[in-house]
Amino acid sequence: MDRDTFNTLLKYLSRLITMFLVLPLHECAHALVAKWFGDDTAERQGRITLNPVAHIDPIGGLLMLFTGFGWAKPVPINPLRMKKYRAGISVTALAGPVSNLLAALAAAFAFRLMNSSDSGKEAVLDYFFKDSVTPIYSFMVLCFFLVHVNVGLAVFNLIPLPPLDGFNVLRYFTSEKFDRWFYQHQREIQYGFLALLILLSYIPSKYNVLYIAREFIVDNVIWRIVGINPDTLWIR
Repeated sequence: MDRDTFNTLLKYLSRLITMFLVLPLHECAHALVAKWFGDDTAERQGRITLNPVAHIDPIGGLLMLFTGFGWAKPVPINPLRMKKYRAGISVTALAGPVSNLLAALAAAFAFRLMNSSDSGKEAVLDYFFKDSVTPIYSFMVLCFFLVHVNVGLAVFNLIPLPPLDGFNVLRYFTSEKFDRWFYQHQREIQYGFLALLILLSYIPSKYNVLYIAREFIVDNVIWRIVGINPDTLWIR
């Protein structure tokens, strides 16, 4: 198997891991924060769990697998039960993308730990000079892709359009008049969201604002936090 094919397989494996482990974490984070604000709706519906069966959305899961951007089933919340209406909605929404960024940092730390070890350096040299694929090398490449997938999810979910988290984060700064306008035009906004998804799927990555934002955050935030200069990475 050539290098590009092997790395592509690991990329799709990282998306599967994200779908079955990180997306449930994302939704569970929403449910936990909602409960913290006084709304136990999600808890009563069994959403405070890391069981992927409770969270996976078929369409969002397929998009996650084939594009690296996707979603799970939205966590049900009742803002009227929250202690602070607008803050509760916004912080609950923000919890999901934050969980993705924390997952990206965890993967980056794991990558750095292995990359700086003698066994990690030997695994990389074996791969490039002997075409030898070791479990350590595979683990590092997988961590690399997990960093990118999770940051991509955070960026995607912060788009300020329903049903994404960014819309509810935005609502902290808006008024009741905006809420009424939204509910009056909900169908048109949903059509706009669908059109956005189709448009983004056809834009080459070098022109796609989601990919550009993802790469900027990965290179200038995530790798820098764990002490890695992205210019020195042996994989891109």
